[in-house]
Amino acid sequence: MTQKRNTAGTPLTGRIVVPGNPSYNAARMEYNRRFSKFPRIIVFCQRTQDVINAVKWARERGVRFRVRSGRHSYEGFSSVNGGLIIDVSEMNSVKVDRKNKVARIQTGNPLARVYRKLWNKRVTLPGGTAPDVGIAGLTLGGGIGLLSRKYGLTCDNLKQVKMVVASGRRGAKPIIANEKKHSDLLWASRGGGGGNFGIATEYTFRVRPIENVTIYSITWKWRDLEKVFSAWQRWAPAVTNRLTSTIEVAAKQVGTIVSTGQLLGSAEELRRLIQPLLQTGTPVKVMVRTVPFIEATQFFAAGDLNLEPKFKITGAFGFKPLPREGVRVIRDFLSHAPNQHATVWCQSLGGAGSAVSRISPTATAYPHRKAETVYELSARWRNDGEQQRNIQWVTRFRKALRPFVKGDYVNFPDLQIKNWPKAYYGVNVNRLKRVKRKYDPHNVFRFAQSIPVGKKSRGQTEHTR
Repeated sequence: MTQKRNTAGTPLTGRIVVPGNPSYNAARMEYNRRFSKFPRIIVFCQRTQDVINAVKWARERGVRFRVRSGRHSYEGFSSVNGGLIIDVSEMNSVKVDRKNKVARIQTGNPLARVYRKLWNKRVTLPGGTAPDVGIAGLTLGGGIGLLSRKYGLTCDNLKQVKMVVASGRRGAKPIIANEKKHSDLLWASRGGGGGNFGIATEYTFRVRPIENVTIYSITWKWRDLEKVFSAWQRWAPAVTNRLTSTIEVAAKQVGTIVSTGQLLGSAEELRRLIQPLLQTGTPVKVMVRTVPFIEATQFFAAGDLNLEPKFKITGAFGFKPLPREGVRVIRDFLSHAPNQHATVWCQSLGGAGSAVSRISPTATAYPHRKAETVYELSARWRNDGEQQRNIQWVTRFRKALRPFVKGDYVNFPDLQIKNWPKAYYGVNVNRLKRVKRKYDPHNVFRFAQSIPVGKKSRGQTEHTR
């Protein structure tokens, strides 16, 4: 255990990395290399007390800090110049109670490790596809993936959160939020975004038994874009909710449209279910395969490997299929993409009794329950000279699609969105501000798009409790 002592006050504990350390450069790097920030100190916490000490240390000295797990914040919110990064990635225990169908998962775990540890007990939870995304932010933002239509979002399976919150003028303390105590904080942790209220250190999830699943992949050429996209967006929400699917349209330079999906069922059933897609356009490649669930997670993770290191992403939700003009917007923008690494990716969420849409938009902080589809518009590049062109392309693309889509997913944050609280949180904005005011009245946990504390009610003093 290393410690960083000051003349007075709380010591920093955990594994401490400062400029000049051989590991500093690797420790400061974000997943999105568009950002290159130079923190004063990075503390890798190994237990809850390290997290408490780090928050106290920062508050006592007036040092700005950020909270980090998987480093996947698309806008670099988990890093900071000249401040402290509180990193929980070395807190990565996973304990499964198969009998009671629950798992206790520390928030430093990347998704691939969660899937592997749960698979050892033949259970899982609905999560995303990127293998190195942190379970912490994934869950706090909602968590969409290839079991969503059947089992809901990651956050819908969250039963309890352990969180370190600010306390008094300079302190920090651990609390537990579940249905019985601090239920408002549990509500906010189901889709209210990462880093807003405190530092989550451990989740308790409901888990589901899993064995084999059947996956598919269909590829078409560019000329089939309009037919295929239109067919997919009508088919995907109407098919059984045991099947969650995606479609990705690449830049015209690449010229492919690929749909993939995962069925809780047999290969024979999946072949029957995808007939409407197979009969659209001219598929050039078709794969249907029954595999152990852990292999399916690796198949879908492959799409997140070997990508260009710098990117700009924005998102939106579709509440009904895009009309012909909307599909044309996709075709036009990808015909004039800044390079071959630009794509539009969509995933089915709602429709046909989906577990996502069965929950009320106000039952959790994630409000986009009635959306049928989530969209991700992305541009990627390597050299800084390409940055402006790529960012402008994404911004223009978002604007052109706006008549047909709504809002944005908080885990696809976008600094260009002016009214981001409404885009991310919709009807739940005011309630989230109340939760923020209650648990973080001094706005200790803040970044460019953190939930604002909002106005105090009259008679409430600055130094509550």
